Amino acid sequence: MGVSMGTARAWVERWERQQERYAVDREERFTVITDVVEHATAGRTRPLLLDLGCGPGSLSARLARRLPDAEIVAVDMDPLLLELGRTHHADTARYVDTVIGAEGWTDALGLERPLDAAVSTTALHYLPEPVLLDTYRRLAALLRPGGVLVNGDHFPPDEEPCADLTAYVGRRRAERTGGHAHEDWRSWWAAAARDPELADLFVERQQRLALLGGGGGDEDLAAGRHAVLLRRAGFRHVAPVWQFGDSAVLVAVKDDRGTAGV
Repeated sequence: MGVSMGTARAWVERWERQQERYAVDREERFTVITDVVEHATAGRTRPLLLDLGCGPGSLSARLARRLPDAEIVAVDMDPLLLELGRTHHADTARYVDTVIGAEGWTDALGLERPLDAAVSTTALHYLPEPVLLDTYRRLAALLRPGGVLVNGDHFPPDEEPCADLTAYVGRRRAERTGGHAHEDWRSWWAAAARDPELADLFVERQQRLALLGGGGGDEDLAAGRHAVLLRRAGFRHVAPVWQFGDSAVLVAVKDDRGTAGV
């Protein structure tokens, strides 16, 4: 069921271009996330990082380039994207196939020591709010005191008129930088489905999605609400460290005295 190096490289590169359509200043967002992790792990000889919803390893690869001594665990439920990551970014991370938020998902990670940082980009918004809160609590339990959760995503502000404004500013930025010139998400998947080398993985993906059902996350959950959930989960300090439009990087720091409120 594996894919060749050439096929994996071609599809990952195409994935990177496609994702630029959706994440405003995507590369800058990745850079900021990596900056935060670098700062939070300074002085640690082999920091342990968890990449949530890793896809084909885009963020893990950037973390590995900046922090070559880090141990990275990359988790996703999509067998096709995981295989692309394992092949194209083979030396970047240990890839784990599990469903974030499902019963026992953290057991599948095989962690033998506390995390220094957990990161995510445009992945956690797929979780309904009660599942998101539980996920935040589980991550707080996995992180060492003083560890960080760094989440890059679209976080609308709490007030609706401001949300309309930040979304518009983000769209205009994407238009100026050419993001909308790239193929969209549906077109990428339609093309991938036609590649004979990906056929078995695509079938497995469709079967898994059918078993999981629609679900439906809270994609419009405001930044302020995320902060409330994070504090309830045991993160004492929560703040945005970068924003353009409604694209933002939100950082939560676990209480350095332990996990409160879990």
